[in-house]
Amino acid sequence: MYPRIAFAAAAAASFLLGAATVGNEKYTPAERRHWSFQPRAHPAIPQIPGIANPIDAFLTARLQKDGLRMAPMADRATLIRRLYFDMLGLPPPPAEVDGFVKDRSAAAWEKLVDRVLASPHYGERWGQHWLDVVRFAETDGFEYDTHRSDAWRFRDYVIRSIQQDKPFDVFLQEQLAGDEMFPGNQDALIASGLQRMGPLRKNAGNQEVASSRNEVLTEMTNLVGSGLLGVTLGCARCHDHKFDPLRQKDYYRMQAFFSAVHDKDVSLATPEEEAVYKAKKESIESELKEMKKQMRGLKGEERTRMAARIKEAEEKTPEPLPSIFSVANDKAKATPIHVLARGDHMNKGDSVAPRTLGVLLPDGAAELSADTPNPRTVLAKWITEPANPLTARVFVNRIWHYHFGRGIVATPNDFGRMGARPTHPELLDYLANEFAGNGWRMKPIHKLILMSRAYRQSAASPMEAAAAAKDPDNTLLWKHSIRRLDAEQIRDAMLAVSGRLNAKAGGPSVIIPVEQELVDLLYKPSQWAVTKDIAEHDRRTIYLIHKRNLRLPMMEVFDAPDMQISCARRESSTHAPQALELLNGDFANSMARSFATRLDKEAATQAEQVDLAYRLAAGRLPNAKEKAAALRFLAKQPLSEFAVALLNLNSFLYVN
Repeated sequence: MYPRIAFAAAAAASFLLGAATVGNEKYTPAERRHWSFQPRAHPAIPQIPGIANPIDAFLTARLQKDGLRMAPMADRATLIRRLYFDMLGLPPPPAEVDGFVKDRSAAAWEKLVDRVLASPHYGERWGQHWLDVVRFAETDGFEYDTHRSDAWRFRDYVIRSIQQDKPFDVFLQEQLAGDEMFPGNQDALIASGLQRMGPLRKNAGNQEVASSRNEVLTEMTNLVGSGLLGVTLGCARCHDHKFDPLRQKDYYRMQAFFSAVHDKDVSLATPEEEAVYKAKKESIESELKEMKKQMRGLKGEERTRMAARIKEAEEKTPEPLPSIFSVANDKAKATPIHVLARGDHMNKGDSVAPRTLGVLLPDGAAELSADTPNPRTVLAKWITEPANPLTARVFVNRIWHYHFGRGIVATPNDFGRMGARPTHPELLDYLANEFAGNGWRMKPIHKLILMSRAYRQSAASPMEAAAAAKDPDNTLLWKHSIRRLDAEQIRDAMLAVSGRLNAKAGGPSVIIPVEQELVDLLYKPSQWAVTKDIAEHDRRTIYLIHKRNLRLPMMEVFDAPDMQISCARRESSTHAPQALELLNGDFANSMARSFATRLDKEAATQAEQVDLAYRLAAGRLPNAKEKAAALRFLAKQPLSEFAVALLNLNSFLYVN
């Protein structure tokens, strides 16, 4: 465990206001008054008879103002399915459902929550949320979409950190400045790869180095703004922000923290392995150079044969040696940072040095010296300072969003004036205080939410009409909102109910077969080299390759992000291609056949097969009408077609 790094607000401010150029930007009282830039409040928990959970107290106090109340508790089968998908991204096994339904003790729910929080699948599910925020991908994007063969280590780092409940301040520090703060620590070096996660343009032959470097710095700066601080800092790249108190100088001062950062791959190979690799690679490159030279004078069949030989030689190129996809400071190559008119790297204005957001500093606050050692350490400490009004609020809001389908602030990447106002500001500050004040740990916040009455209420309310008239979007949480599973949950649930899920964790990403027409659209179709071990194809979706220029059709149709920019929240659309994918898609039908084989093996009669199918797919037994319809269907259709139908049910695709 790394030493905890906690700076008092005054000390942090003093450290940041070091020396150098003094700015002259001033902020009006109105600009500084916006709620998200204010210090967090310490609200008293409403005292309501019979309510012990602070979350329920805050929510109930607000509901009572509108004459509303929470819905009744959901039944136990619904609750365990909700919990499993929220926390693990997988359906609960029937035996787990039976055990929880039969356990009538007062501690049954808490025991289940603790067990789920300890599950190795927890890190996989919640790791995906962070990968969305930091737009994790394993290729560069743009036309070449070159593969980043070791980027998977960052994915595994995220899963491992979240599984271990690593303090979130340390988690962020490692990603922003791990190479500076914890030199030589492998996890910290892997984490620093965050700064290389954005799309990267590579224009062969006519690359404009200054332009490309500007794009790289822009990617780093924008992510810090939206992903970590919840402000649309990127809108101040070309001019002062039109709505928020973010000056254009703020943007470039934040960018200056990254001026010396450059890519660095840290080899994990031995010197002997590197020597063998170099010799083999140089031999093949020499052979390819000669063949390409010969090819210039060939035509017809001879040219075709030579092209085949070249392709064969290219396939013999050795795989890159294992390395850590990381960064390092290179002061000699540091980029001088200027305010750029309209964001144009050719139109340089004032030179600037690192400084944090002016609206959170006194007017005239100084910049750091341009040659400040380890500038990203300064930034990381400021972002994770408990008194920072943004960071803790932004992250607990993300946790809330993934539990309830909507954040207390409905725009998780935008806490500015054009973002949504918090529906429960006192609750947001209470949770942020709990988070930052108690070790920045996620699991206690999860448990507080999961133990609340609000989380466990039904999706149906006896006062539905009256409540919907006052609060049609359920922003006050008078019931639990029904949610469709996201793309990863749908694919992983299909694997689970079919009995084919390969629970292997970690390691290099898996490439699964897709339609050849999609592969042919790639700049180099050879990039899509399908993983040879077929058992690997049935691993959880988080372990499949995240390629920017080729998303799996099933993932795309169910709104998986393209990872070009930070994904604040997943969309949940409904359209015809989704039904077509589930009815006719190769994957869905393959899963249905395996599902049918499992039903045939584990249940003796058609009636038992129907019961088991519903228990696996919907987490419950069928009602009388559903069972009668299923038996009529099976009298005329094969079990595999029934399995397809089950995978298309709302009961499978939605969580109540």
